[in-house]
Amino acid sequence: MALPKLETPVYTLTIPSTDEEVKYRPFLMKEQKRMMIAQESEDDTEITDAINQLIIDCTFNKLNPKKIAMFDAEYVFLKIRSKSVGSKVELNITCPDDKKTIVPYTIDLEEINVAMMEEHSNEIQLTDDIKIVFKYPLLDTFTKYNKESNSSKMLFSLTAECIEEVHFKEEVTNRVDMTKKDLDEFIESLSTEQFMILVKFFETMPRLRHKIEVTNPKTEVTSEVMLEGIQSFLV
Repeated sequence: MALPKLETPVYTLTIPSTDEEVKYRPFLMKEQKRMMIAQESEDDTEITDAINQLIIDCTFNKLNPKKIAMFDAEYVFLKIRSKSVGSKVELNITCPDDKKTIVPYTIDLEEINVAMMEEHSNEIQLTDDIKIVFKYPLLDTFTKYNKESNSSKMLFSLTAECIEEVHFKEEVTNRVDMTKKDLDEFIESLSTEQFMILVKFFETMPRLRHKIEVTNPKTEVTSEVMLEGIQSFLV
């Protein structure tokens, strides 16, 4: 006799950057197993690959994480995780005051949202004649460059990867017409001040952000902690 097939509930979420509604389901044991193996490996690439595949499977192939902004993918993953194993997650938080005492903190994933900063724009006016248009990094992109041991090199590479258009007066150069050499030479020609103007795109771009307060039991000091990005909410 064939074993019964269980019905899986279907939910709806709204993509932060587009307001598009997407249907999704909780992940199943086969997907949870893949995710657990990836987390146990402590390899960022394996974890990202597992998250990407989970999003594809649980949104019925509607969303491809390799084609949506990193913050959208992170938000979708948290929604799926919340409906799959519960919205309450216990995190281990390091107290900021002594940077060594670890305290447990329970957080509700349903309260986590993508924070949008008013001053953020993906169009950066570099000079009177030059404007840069950025595309948002993917989960894959961020994982790829986050492995760089040199933070300056990582930021340089990430900036080059995310430049989508360069406007010079009335001329527009699209990404497909730029070589890696062109981009590297362009960025290397910038002053430090100009480069930091470009970096503001990454500093202010939408992210999963949630502020909490923790009290150090040893010092009794209460501190604010800002949780940012998907890794902050993975157990």
